[in-house]
Amino acid sequence: MEVVNTLGRRKKSIARVYLSAGKGEITVNGKDMKTYFPTIGLQYRLSQAFALTETTGQYDVKVNVQGGGITGQAEAIRLGISRALVEINAENKPALKAEGLMTRDPRMVERKKPGQKKARKKFQFSKR
Repeated sequence: MEVVNTLGRRKKSIARVYLSAGKGEITVNGKDMKTYFPTIGLQYRLSQAFALTETTGQYDVKVNVQGGGITGQAEAIRLGISRALVEINAENKPALKAEGLMTRDPRMVERKKPGQKKARKKFQFSKR
């Protein structure tokens, strides 16, 4: 099997995922997954697609991710891994789609408006 290349995005994070046959090692920006994502919740998000498709330990994942925070990066990687698993085997798609892993989350940070403190928050109003 050759290397499968996919892309995942979330907020400002962009993840380039390279999936190849292997022992189940996940490398993010040249580091091990457990050192790059220290919390268990973020580590779970990365391995969630493998658990749903029952392919844990069958593929090595190499990821280049940039932009955003660690949560956005983890979810961008999750989308990239899900897309790669569907590219390898189309029968994985219904299980991943049912859990919402095939959907690109379109929510972005709302822009700050002029004359306001933040996107929605206003400056304090003084009547007198």
